[in-house]
Amino acid sequence: MFGIILLIILVLAIIIVSSCIKIVPQAQAYVVERLGAYQDTWGVGLHVKLPVIDKVAKRVLLKEQVADFPPQPVITKDNVTMRIDTVVFFQITDPKLFTYGVENPIMAIENLTATTLRNIIGDLELDQTLTSRETINAKMRASLDIATDPWGIKVNRVELKNIIPPAAIQDAMEKQMKAERERREAILRAEGEKKSTILVAEGKKESAILEAEAEKQSAILRAEAQKEKMIREAEGEAEAILKVQQATADGLRYIKEVGADEAVLKLKSLEAFEKAADGKATKIIIPSEIQSMAGLLTSAKELVSEK
Repeated sequence: MFGIILLIILVLAIIIVSSCIKIVPQAQAYVVERLGAYQDTWGVGLHVKLPVIDKVAKRVLLKEQVADFPPQPVITKDNVTMRIDTVVFFQITDPKLFTYGVENPIMAIENLTATTLRNIIGDLELDQTLTSRETINAKMRASLDIATDPWGIKVNRVELKNIIPPAAIQDAMEKQMKAERERREAILRAEGEKKSTILVAEGKKESAILEAEAEKQSAILRAEAQKEKMIREAEGEAEAILKVQQATADGLRYIKEVGADEAVLKLKSLEAFEKAADGKATKIIIPSEIQSMAGLLTSAKELVSEK
């Protein structure tokens, strides 16, 4: 009987001792209370607490956490009601303040986010709200970080997940966007047609310039060819005249060398008139000296016949 009691005591002792040994995992912290009052914050590793009088009041996760809050109704400066849902990235930096600072930290952050968002959006108009996400995010993060600091929470980032305007506003925005796209399309089309017209005009201009240049070059070449032709003809005529004059000079020199008298010269003159007529002239005027020479030739021919 005594042995059973001893065994039971030993088992209870082992259970009590094992319950007093705590191992804190990575990225966590344990808040320990002694007799209901804060005693210590355990970090990563092996820890031993006193039985009965010590207890782990809260296990705190030190990793960065994400809180996705449902859409909250807000009113803009120009009295447009819309719904915005936010995402808050936070991290617990002080487990003691997080445990004793606020009853429900997540609910507190959600309500604080909603009120801060309403205050910021209330100073902005609809268009500013839709185009100022970064500004709104920065203002909310700064406000939440200051407000949650006494709770041992650091807000790292705040993002506006969705901005949901009323249906009428959405329809108006879609019509405006459609009109803007059509306007840009018309502008692009007009610019394209303008560029095309300019290119066609420039092409015609360059073509006309090239044609005029070609005609100019052609005219210059024709003029140079005509000039060369005239020069060659003039050179040929000059050469022919020079040869005729040379032949005449040679003939006169030959006649002079053989001692031809005046009668021979007059006969040569008659031959020249014969060639000048060439069978085409109907009337030829012969000088009197040549006529006298012809009469002498006729008389001489008759005397020779009588003999």
